[in-house]
Amino acid sequence: MPARTSTPTTCAFLFPGQGAQTIGMAVDLCARVPRARAVFDRGRELLGFDVLEVCRGGPQEVLDSTRVSQPAIFLHSIATLEALAERFGVAGACGTGIPAAAAAGLSLGEYSALVFAGSLEFEDALRVVGKRGEYMQAACDARQGTMASVMGLGAAEVEAVVESSRAEGLEVGIANYNSPAQTVISGAVPAVESCVEKLKSAGAKRVILLRVAGAYHSELMRSATRDLEPLLAKLAISRPRVPFFANCSGARVEDPEEVRRGLLMQVESPVRWDRSVRGIIARGVTRAVEIGPAKVLQGLVKNIDRDVPVESLGTVEALDNLDAIPV
Repeated sequence: MPARTSTPTTCAFLFPGQGAQTIGMAVDLCARVPRARAVFDRGRELLGFDVLEVCRGGPQEVLDSTRVSQPAIFLHSIATLEALAERFGVAGACGTGIPAAAAAGLSLGEYSALVFAGSLEFEDALRVVGKRGEYMQAACDARQGTMASVMGLGAAEVEAVVESSRAEGLEVGIANYNSPAQTVISGAVPAVESCVEKLKSAGAKRVILLRVAGAYHSELMRSATRDLEPLLAKLAISRPRVPFFANCSGARVEDPEEVRRGLLMQVESPVRWDRSVRGIIARGVTRAVEIGPAKVLQGLVKNIDRDVPVESLGTVEALDNLDAIPV
């Protein structure tokens, strides 16, 4: 049952970032859907290693490494789009023929969202994602950093504590505005640990140190930004075919040069996911689908607006349960 791109839709497409990876991800899709397998085959050719084999058998610490997890999640999202398009007879590579009310991705997920939106070509994006993972891994190895999730304390209160810590010379900042109830901080290990104690004293209900390889979306990623800049300068970027909401501003971005600046800035800058989701909902979106592994974004959107259901599509079972293309 072919979908028509002119079909009115109130469904947004959301794409996960690093942290969504799990052993076994994408294996069922690649076993069942030739177009999904072709995505990972091309990934092996361009990246020089078999991402699907790591997804299948790990070990977990290898899959969790920034160098591997970023291309793995990106390829899984694109493979899911191909499987969705094949199931419903939609023309166009990487889901570009599927109608959508909006698109957004969390951190790394911006690259998946931009491919879906027709703003980036798949192979161009994959090459950058592969290098992005390498550069960020190198930054993690050079400086020991960490992150912590802060729950039950408003963003303004978290900002005040972070600014107080920075005034003391501590390398810490806000990495993610995930929802009204959750903010993530990032920075050097001693700085984050000190800030955690201050946040608890300020009234945070829970503060959890995250199991991450480094301080993403912080100044400790500066070397990755520097190394990534020449690649992004040469990246071909088109105007998105659907409304695209960017991490750095949380607002809709249409100009290709603004897209380029955002992709560079977001390596060190906070992800304003809360603002992005609210902007998408303001366009009349009443439903969203999460394209890729796990259900991280499903939970985040629920904490922002419980009236907007999010369906996670990243497995054969999830796709088989669909009666029609999400609109």
